[in-house]
Amino acid sequence: MNIRAGTAIARWGIPFAIATHAANLPEIQQRGYFLVAVKDNLRPLSYLDAQGNLQGLEIDIAQRLAQDLLGDANAVRFQPVANRDRLAAVIDRQVDFAIANITVTESRARLVDFSLPYYFDGTAIVTKVPSVQNLSDFAARRIAVLNGSSTIPTIRYFMPSVQLVGVDSYTQAYSLLESNNADGFAADASVLSGWVQEYPQYRLLPTLLSAEPIAIAMPKGLQYNALRQQVNAAIARYFTQGWLQQRASYWGLPINQKARFSDN
Repeated sequence: MNIRAGTAIARWGIPFAIATHAANLPEIQQRGYFLVAVKDNLRPLSYLDAQGNLQGLEIDIAQRLAQDLLGDANAVRFQPVANRDRLAAVIDRQVDFAIANITVTESRARLVDFSLPYYFDGTAIVTKVPSVQNLSDFAARRIAVLNGSSTIPTIRYFMPSVQLVGVDSYTQAYSLLESNNADGFAADASVLSGWVQEYPQYRLLPTLLSAEPIAIAMPKGLQYNALRQQVNAAIARYFTQGWLQQRASYWGLPINQKARFSDN
């Protein structure tokens, strides 16, 4: 699925700049649309394509929720947010919920309520070296990692013989790989899936080294219980029906075999 960034806004005749606020489920149903915080630069989870259309797994999920809970897949207004603003948009009630590549952590769970996970991300590696087909082929080779990232201890634990090369950005990692100063780049599988779509000369190795749940962030408070229950029931249904797995595969996202879905 895809939607032009302004389409959902124009449908209701008001622009992004006009203030709107989160609501409980009955109020949302009365209003007739969801307010959803998303990323617009994170291929293939949620990004703007060359035509200005929002696309990706998280856009699909938002539209499916709108279809199932409000009866119209287009009954959603997207609010693009930076990483630092994802939780604030929910906490400050600027949106009904955020579907914006938010990893579930204990510290974040004290600020917002999380849905059941809709995807399990994890550390993965991309390479264009023909002789590297699996993790064991990286023995004594050089792997670029983002400085200060959680990827570093993961790689050190599972691949102690590799040489880590710190970089400050994805652009710098790409330059190292292209100049043959690194043999691979380790980062989140979701991000690297978009990488190989943009740079098809690279391959994403199939093994993921960790399992990190990504979920919808919703506001805390008893008044939002009905919304949380409906969203959780929908996510559980999408998983058991195989819809989430199918959409993840469609967008080129690896299915993390280390993770297991649970509604407990």
